[in-house]
Amino acid sequence: MRKIKMIPYNFIPVFLTILFLNLTSCNLKKQSEIVEEEAKTVTTVYLIGDSTMADYTGDYDIGKNYMKTRYPVTGWGQVFQSFLVSDSLEQIKNLVKTDSALVNDRARGGRSTRTFFQEGRWRSVFVNLKKDDIVIMQFGHNDAAENKPERYVNIEGYKEFLRLYVSQTRQKGAIPIILTPVARNYPWNDDKLEDVHGEYDIAPKDVATEMNVYLIDLNLKSREFFTRKGKDFVSQNYFMNLPPNTYEAYPDGQSDNTHFQPKGATVVAGLVFDGLKEINSGLNNK
Repeated sequence: MRKIKMIPYNFIPVFLTILFLNLTSCNLKKQSEIVEEEAKTVTTVYLIGDSTMADYTGDYDIGKNYMKTRYPVTGWGQVFQSFLVSDSLEQIKNLVKTDSALVNDRARGGRSTRTFFQEGRWRSVFVNLKKDDIVIMQFGHNDAAENKPERYVNIEGYKEFLRLYVSQTRQKGAIPIILTPVARNYPWNDDKLEDVHGEYDIAPKDVATEMNVYLIDLNLKSREFFTRKGKDFVSQNYFMNLPPNTYEAYPDGQSDNTHFQPKGATVVAGLVFDGLKEINSGLNNK
């Protein structure tokens, strides 16, 4: 009678351990593949910039109630997600190649190109960037503030930080888009809103040309749109010019021709989306 060779008793735990590790490895690999596939279905649109772009809800002011302490101030990035829904993504399908897009608004009040970098805000974006994500950058308001040396950046410095954001975005295989600074609600001359940004409007255009970067001239777009609406309408409905005893956060009212009310933020977000459509149309023709 043939003898059956028995597996040594002390080998069984080793065999089971190897089997378990192999199964675990396969499961982890499958889970990793699933996560990667899911990531490919979402394009993250990072917004980096200043208060005109910021999202004042959520954890912007930790421990504070936005409706009580900030509302109605609204950055255009705060409402930008509503322009990147499934129906509208078809209009920018050459830029956003995935099924959905998620806005990640990192803009912060008072930041210039320099302070945004120095505070580590850019690094937190850079380490998370993946291929085909989009980085929309809009600075200039605070870079130009010569009376505030803690944030001021001269023109050459302004350009250099924009170049850094562009080049590092490209290192990750992501897509940089430069915006000129959105218009302030002054100066008005002969019923036309004119430019207040000067060289800080020209510099982003220079960098975009030099580095062959997509550009949205938001300064021009917003000035032209506001001019069509008229000074009185824009001042009352778009900018933070508020009557007293109307909003809890501003009991004495407010006179602010830089920051937006919800309607103004929505209009500007729409202008940015129009710019994305123009870029997309240009890609169609290539």
